Amino acid sequence: MSSIFTKIINGEVPAYKIAEDDNYLAFLDVNPNAKGHTLCIPKHGVDKIFDMDEEHYLGLMSFSRTIAKALEKAVPCKRVGMAVIGLEVPHTHVHLIPLNEMDEMRFSNKVKLEKEEFEALAKAIAENL
Repeated sequence: MSSIFTKIINGEVPAYKIAEDDNYLAFLDVNPNAKGHTLCIPKHGVDKIFDMDEEHYLGLMSFSRTIAKALEKAVPCKRVGMAVIGLEVPHTHVHLIPLNEMDEMRFSNKVKLEKEEFEALAKAIAENL
C-alpha cells in the first residue's frame, strides 16, 4: 500500500522531519490545526492502527509519547492532544496537537505557517528530544 506517507518515508516528498528511527517517523503536519501539529507514523504502511501487530502498535505509542513530551516543551500549550482518525490517508498516523482550547482538535480550523516557521518548529521540537 503506497500513500503520501510512503513517499515521505522514501524521501520522494519533502517533510519537516522531527525525529525518526528504524520503525517510526515524526514530522510536522503541513495543514496544521495548531502551531506544532505533528504526525507520527510507522514506516511499515498499515492502514488501520488496530491492524498493527502489538509490538509495533506499542512502539508507535511509545515513540508518539516521546515526541509529545518534546512538543510540549517547544510549543507553549496547556497540553498535547492525540487523535488517530486515519480516514484521509490510508496509512496509520497519530496526530499530536498542542492545545490551548478544544477547537484546536476539530480538524476544521487550520493555521497557516510559512516555510521558515515550519523549519524553526521542527528544529525546536527536535532539540527537546
